[in-house]
Amino acid sequence: MNQCLRRIYSNSLAIIFLVIILTACSGKEGGKEEVSENPTPAEQPASGSGVEEQIVEKLDVPWSITNAGRVFYISERNGTIVSVNKKTGEKIRLPVRFHKKLFTGGEGGLLGIEIIPGKEVEAFAYHTYEENGNVFNRLIRIKKEKDAWIETALLLEGIPGSQIHNGGRIKIGPDGKLYVTAGDASKPESAQKLDHLSGKILRLELDGTIPADNPFPGSFIYSYGHRNPQGLAWNEEGQLFATEHGQSAHDEINKIEPGKNYGWPKIQGDEKKTGMETPIFHTNGDTWAPSGTAYHDGKLYIASLRGEAVRVYDLKIGEVSILSEGNGRIRDVIIEDGALYFVTNNTDGRGTPAENDDRYIKIELK
Repeated sequence: MNQCLRRIYSNSLAIIFLVIILTACSGKEGGKEEVSENPTPAEQPASGSGVEEQIVEKLDVPWSITNAGRVFYISERNGTIVSVNKKTGEKIRLPVRFHKKLFTGGEGGLLGIEIIPGKEVEAFAYHTYEENGNVFNRLIRIKKEKDAWIETALLLEGIPGSQIHNGGRIKIGPDGKLYVTAGDASKPESAQKLDHLSGKILRLELDGTIPADNPFPGSFIYSYGHRNPQGLAWNEEGQLFATEHGQSAHDEINKIEPGKNYGWPKIQGDEKKTGMETPIFHTNGDTWAPSGTAYHDGKLYIASLRGEAVRVYDLKIGEVSILSEGNGRIRDVIIEDGALYFVTNNTDGRGTPAENDDRYIKIELK
């Protein structure tokens, strides 16, 4: 019996010793998991200097960035445009005088702006308005005067609007046409109807007429089946990409082809249906709420609202990285001369603004 007890005691000591060694090698100390020095691929830092320069502070719900010459222009949803001198950082805020009263309820207001090439003080603008109790959006031309921007021409109005899902991004493409994103205006079924402008990407001549080579004759519609697209960007070959808010996560990056149906509300994420396009990337169960988008060197740089970061999607390898985070909600991005500029969006009622919000920030790209 004593001999058996000695064997049991000896074996117990060996087991205890082994447990001590395994615990020491497990990477735990003081009850805390050791953090890996190599984050997951989706969290890898993107190629940038990492140094952020605050260009302008105290913006008021900024929405869109455009630029011309030595000046950046930033739209603010309450109906003002801030001009920022690229060299001095001087900020000047001027109101926009619309022919129809601006509606700022929900996600409405002055949204996209785009400077007209060769016209440094003229731009296209997209804004929400209310008429007979209904909400719509208008696409107009504006000109900068001494004390205000003045509406000078109407290109398109009656674009369905709502408290949510107004779209609003406007960009001039490499083909010289004007592209406009229109959300589904909280009526998902309208995105599939070709006699409705909601839930679409629209394409116009710069004078507001319908291009002869649009995919649907006599229609402004370029693509359809969209929920709330808010980012547009082209690569060197002229291929258009768009970012879009999903319903419950499943935010999308789509490769846009004329006349194609992108599925909303019939499909989302990896779902497939004959005659409908699936995205080249979607966020699965994560929510980015992607907004403005810019293209540079094979990558899409994406402003994320709920995701609170500037994310980078590598079109060649299909991987995501983060260029900037810690600034809260990000609404729009623009790239110029090897640097990325973005605006935060913490004063829109959904963020947590700091004392100096909202801000216009610069990061050098490598």
